[in-house]
Amino acid sequence: MRIQHLDKNIKMNLLEDLLKRSPNNYGKYEQGVAEILDHVRSEKDAAVFTYTEKFDGAKIDASNIKVTEEEIKEAYELVGEELTGIIRKALFNIRDYHERQRQNSWFESKPNGTMLGQKVTPLQRVGVYVPGGKAAYPSSVLMNIAPAKAAGVDEIVMVTPPGKDGKVTPTTLVAAHEAGADVVYKVGGAQAIAALAYGTESIPKVDKIVGPGNIYVALAKRAVYGHVSIDAIAGPSEILVIADETANPRYVAADLLSQAEHDELASAILVTTSQKLAEKVSEEVDGFLNELSRSEIIRKSLDNYGYILVADTMEEVIDIANEIASEHLEIQTKNPYDIMTRIRNAGAIFIGEYSSEPLGDYFAGPNHVLPTNGTAKFFSPLSVDDFIKKSSIIAYSQEALGAIHTDIEKFAEAEHLTAHANSIKVRFEKK
Repeated sequence: MRIQHLDKNIKMNLLEDLLKRSPNNYGKYEQGVAEILDHVRSEKDAAVFTYTEKFDGAKIDASNIKVTEEEIKEAYELVGEELTGIIRKALFNIRDYHERQRQNSWFESKPNGTMLGQKVTPLQRVGVYVPGGKAAYPSSVLMNIAPAKAAGVDEIVMVTPPGKDGKVTPTTLVAAHEAGADVVYKVGGAQAIAALAYGTESIPKVDKIVGPGNIYVALAKRAVYGHVSIDAIAGPSEILVIADETANPRYVAADLLSQAEHDELASAILVTTSQKLAEKVSEEVDGFLNELSRSEIIRKSLDNYGYILVADTMEEVIDIANEIASEHLEIQTKNPYDIMTRIRNAGAIFIGEYSSEPLGDYFAGPNHVLPTNGTAKFFSPLSVDDFIKKSSIIAYSQEALGAIHTDIEKFAEAEHLTAHANSIKVRFEKK
């Protein structure tokens, strides 16, 4: 990996380089996505079936688009007891973590006749998109469904692309069944997002769409926002490791590569105060590249967006970490908790040399659906909050309103909204 001394020019170039990976820069795909959305909106099931055959090579119709109990049973047999058991262990941790995020409605009454509060209501129907095709992501199934279940969502509709045989990846199905999906439909891509957003004869319209996908899925989610809510527009995966001279270079190298293997746009960055560590990590990376199965993808990722940055002080390290606002941030230093308190922007923070990033991807419990491309400056991980909505509650007695009605009337009149003022005034007209 390239080793560079961190200075103002390197910092500026790095930040500009990373932003190039944003889905907002893929406008050339927008027209094709828009055509798919319009077609599904007008032709509904017919368009979904046409696109599924075109893009996935599967012949799907109204009779087989919905996954059956028999298909779920077959999936369990194919997955086997060992992996099913691991999925259940992971789900237990994920469910336990998210159940602690639950919020309750609250109300406060005062002696003057006022009552204020907040009513927390789960979303009624949510759509979960799960990638398919060449790869299977049962972990994403768990991470998207578990918080929805913890929030109390009434109905969880999952969509995922089928293989050419018209079947869903077995591990995906087992994870969906374990996590509590109410129904699974065999459709993927932008056409699946359109079906969830607008509804078809087979697939019901949902209130919100969550889940990762390729650029077509990301752009489709962005396009339907407003018809439905969405979680976020996911960008390529990224990891930033903060380390000092006490870090284990082999661990650091392995963790950097754990994200670089996702795709050629993934970003893997080490920021350290130790030149010696930087050199050792680079050597370890070279060694791993001779062993790992996805080394070709990793090499391209590192060539494009891989960096080892050597800073003069830990303050500079923390500053660049907060500027990058990485999806995953590992801290492998002598005093990691002190560093953690100074981190303002990160999707998930992994503390200590045994808190490797894949721990969060699969098993620890916190959600692995995280803000990318610097959006950790203002977005949070997927959580129970994403599956609830809040209503304000206001109740005033005649006496309580009477004590303040002239203030409200004057405020409204100051904004030249006389109907607003009149709505209050008529309640205190002399009869």
